[in-house]
Amino acid sequence: MNRQELDPDSTTDMEVADTEEELIKECEEMWKDMEECQNKLLLIGTETLSNSNAQLSLLIMQVKCLTAELSQWHKETPEITPLTEDVLITLGKEEFQKLRHDLEMVLSTIQSKSEKLKEDLEREQQWLDEQQQIMKSLNVLQNELKNQVVTFSESRIFNELKTKILNIKEFKEKLLITLGEFLEDHFPLPDGTVKKKKNIQESTAQLITLHEVLEILINRLFDVPHDPYVKISDSFWPPYIELLLRNGIALRHPEDPTRIRLEAFHQ
Repeated sequence: MNRQELDPDSTTDMEVADTEEELIKECEEMWKDMEECQNKLLLIGTETLSNSNAQLSLLIMQVKCLTAELSQWHKETPEITPLTEDVLITLGKEEFQKLRHDLEMVLSTIQSKSEKLKEDLEREQQWLDEQQQIMKSLNVLQNELKNQVVTFSESRIFNELKTKILNIKEFKEKLLITLGEFLEDHFPLPDGTVKKKKNIQESTAQLITLHEVLEILINRLFDVPHDPYVKISDSFWPPYIELLLRNGIALRHPEDPTRIRLEAFHQ
């Protein structure tokens, strides 16, 4: 065993000596810094000093205070607390108390955050359960709607189309009846025999009404759309044919003037 280990008082004296040397070194360094500051102040020009007398006086006072404090530190001998067993126990207790307090603060913070995270988790879990329940309900509703669509879609569409066709046919019949009444009232066949010009043989064909002419043109247009022209026969009264042509209701064939067609108003 070393001599220092056998003699605890010698160890304490050495630690005190080391501490004194460190304090003396720090004081000497502070003194050097103060001397440098004082030399820099002395090097400042007179013009600058005259412009900042207040600052200069304040700096000088600070230098004096620091100088007095430094001299006081040189005079005083630092008190070194002996590192006895009781002192070490007391210091250890204080450190442990401080560490315990810090750990309790950390624990309290962690518990608070844990409680908040737990509440957030419960709230998110509740929201997730609600969303899953809504999704389940929507899936059930979707399956029901799919079954209804598969079961009723074809028959429903067929019935709707059938109803629309019947309505269109009824409307068409009403239009044809109204058109026939209008044409019979305003465009009747000529009364008696039709006078012909001289040297022209009278035709024996029976004239048809304007309503019948329009029906022939309409049927031809929809039955044979690629060739909608109709041959002008002797049963077509020429004044009605001329009326249809002049009003743009009928059109002549570009190459055969004896054939006419109905204007395709539906296109």
